[in-house]
Amino acid sequence: MTRVVVVSAGLGVPSSTRLLADRLTEAVVRELGPVELEVVELRPLARPLADHLLTGFAGPELQAAHDAVAAADALVVVSPVFAASYSGLFKMFFDLLPRDALIGTPVLLGATAGSARHSLVVDHAMRPLFSYLRALVVPTAVFAATDDFGSDADLSGRITRAARELAALLGRRPAVNRPRSVEEELEDPTPFEELMRRAGG
Repeated sequence: MTRVVVVSAGLGVPSSTRLLADRLTEAVVRELGPVELEVVELRPLARPLADHLLTGFAGPELQAAHDAVAAADALVVVSPVFAASYSGLFKMFFDLLPRDALIGTPVLLGATAGSARHSLVVDHAMRPLFSYLRALVVPTAVFAATDDFGSDADLSGRITRAARELAALLGRRPAVNRPRSVEEELEDPTPFEELMRRAGG
């Protein structure tokens, strides 16, 4: 069974970061079907992370979280935005992960902030971090400002698209939005009504 690990770096209780992580997880489960799911909350690991930085040794809770992430078939990672980047807690967790632990692992990125002005954080901060770790980053990252949780249609669409892309990376679905080849179209033509619907927007 596919092992999906969700890493949430939210600090508040309740947390909009955890809320986004939960919505992404629900969408991923819809796309993949039954999965072995584990959620890693970084808030309770703040002290073990600091201790590891100072001593070089991981406590049992942090080691278990790192082991879960390293053994995952896919990750969903969500961070709040602080000072125009991911949180320090989020960075510490992945800094202390064994160097090659995420090579080839599909990762869906998410971030939350109070304002849409921070929406590029996923592309200028999170995506380079996971590219450096040689993970396979899902093309669609999901950013949610506070207002997005109230006007749901656009956020839901992005969540669904990102989850489908993660499923595609795991080989569970055909590539999302891939244009059909001429051979595929000749073998199974698109109905005329569908072509007219697309032309009409």
